[in-house]
Amino acid sequence: MKADVSTFVDLTQHEIEALKTRYNLADAHTHQRQSPSQDAIVARLPELWYESESKQQAHFEAKFLDAFFRLHRQPTARAMGRTLLSYSASVSTMVAGMYLKKREMSVALVEPCFDNLVDLLRNMQVPISPLPEQALHQTEQIYDRLVENVTTDAIYLVDPNNPTGFTLLAQGLEGFREVVRYCVDHGKILVMDFCFASFALCDDTIGRVDIYKLLEESGVTYMVMEDTGKTWPIQDAKCAMITASRDIQEEVYNLHTSVLLNVSPFVLNMVTEYVEDSIADGFASVREIITTNGAAAREAMDGTVLEFQEPVVGTSVAWFKILAEDLTATELQAVLFDEEVYVLPGTFFYWDTPARGERYVRLALARNPEVFAGAMDRMKKVLERYAR
Repeated sequence: MKADVSTFVDLTQHEIEALKTRYNLADAHTHQRQSPSQDAIVARLPELWYESESKQQAHFEAKFLDAFFRLHRQPTARAMGRTLLSYSASVSTMVAGMYLKKREMSVALVEPCFDNLVDLLRNMQVPISPLPEQALHQTEQIYDRLVENVTTDAIYLVDPNNPTGFTLLAQGLEGFREVVRYCVDHGKILVMDFCFASFALCDDTIGRVDIYKLLEESGVTYMVMEDTGKTWPIQDAKCAMITASRDIQEEVYNLHTSVLLNVSPFVLNMVTEYVEDSIADGFASVREIITTNGAAAREAMDGTVLEFQEPVVGTSVAWFKILAEDLTATELQAVLFDEEVYVLPGTFFYWDTPARGERYVRLALARNPEVFAGAMDRMKKVLERYAR
């Protein structure tokens, strides 16, 4: 029996249904095949398993963090030793939400963004207000726009943002410096989600700078989440991180230990191998898939009612605007679902103003290129019904 997608209450419910669909372009998790060097890691899994049995947990935690922050060019975070590990970004986000709730703080959360951030905070009973992403687009205006838009105790940003691909890092640290300056001047906590930051590393024009150095030197109170889950094709085995400023570290640590003990040493050992592989190949295995499928999506949708929205950073998702006035994202998503192509409607990303999201759909790019090409052929045929 076919699901009634109109009854779904969040994006994750859409993504669960999409897992049953022939052309799943919904979740941003990695579903592509292994590269040749990643195949070699898979061949060594028994060896990694037994190695994980033979050494202490702390060894694998230190080894993972060293590799991860080397890859992401964050020497300050690597040296601080304050990063706490968990088995998913949602768990790290939940810890941040627990801290905000405990302190009875309100949050200005960027809009659009992935709606599980909204749901987690709401379920923690943290009051949320929208912070339009456009307020961050002009570096020289960021400070004033924050003064105009923020009335909460904390600011919560996603960088690069999912789904738009916007980043504050386009001009090095300048955009970030303005956000931090505002937070310090006005006594706001800064919460940052860097779960898509690996894609900034894939872009030679963006890259990453030592953000933790800026945070530490500024004296801002902060919590930063990072993740491996959107980067490598490892069957959803992953590790997420939360790093807090020194002034709240003990409180965040106490909340974190109420949630979990540790991440599997085997998972840490395996993920570390993938991190080292990307250091060795300059992220080629990740970049090539995203570049190939991104180009295929733009080419297939060219001339249709979908217009590609150029991101600042090319992440593993593509954001398209619906040009036809009489076609909504909800309608298009349902029609494509009937043809076994599952995309996400923009309504849930625009969590405070869903009507704005009716103009957009999101496609996931981390797929086998052959499968993705088939999805684009099917999708293009459907869109021909709405030819302008």
